[in-house]
Amino acid sequence: MKRKIFILHEIYGVNDFIEMQAGAHSNSNTTVECISLYLNSRIFPYEQEQVAYEFFINEVGFDTPLEKLTEKILEARTLYDEVLLIGFSVGATLAWRLSTLPLHGIVCVYGSRIRQYLDVIPSCPTLVILPSHEKSFNVHELKETLDTLPSVHTRQYLGQHSFMDFNHSNYCYESYLQAQAEISQFLEIKKVKED
Repeated sequence: MKRKIFILHEIYGVNDFIEMQAGAHSNSNTTVECISLYLNSRIFPYEQEQVAYEFFINEVGFDTPLEKLTEKILEARTLYDEVLLIGFSVGATLAWRLSTLPLHGIVCVYGSRIRQYLDVIPSCPTLVILPSHEKSFNVHELKETLDTLPSVHTRQYLGQHSFMDFNHSNYCYESYLQAQAEISQFLEIKKVKED
């Protein structure tokens, strides 16, 4: 079985953490592609979080990439037995919005803006990984809402936004290990079910 995993990055771009995630899920049957949402594959340093956020909101946004991403996904569906998406932060929100496409699974990691798109009902198994708290909204309320949706599984880990990113100041080693294992298990279960 040939599978394709697309990874959608955080506001910082395809940085070392995103590349490491690609390596973690790549194997002889799985091709992983990190999609840069930025022209010239721009990468922002963590110290420029506000600049990166404003750049994403003003230059990319949550609507513009959908058409290009949909094309990539539908093309991959013709070439691979299984197509999955993993998104982090803004990438997780985009993955959530694409979850009605003919995908085999989606992983959304700290996609805080998912709360603005609760009219989307994923048509494939969807794993949503949340931190224990976020600055701008009540994570527990979002989790409760998502838990009512069919085929959506939520997991919450101690930490703040970006707790999985070993280069970020919010990195939490224990939560990273647990979330990474959860993602790997989700991808393995998908693979076993398809075999």
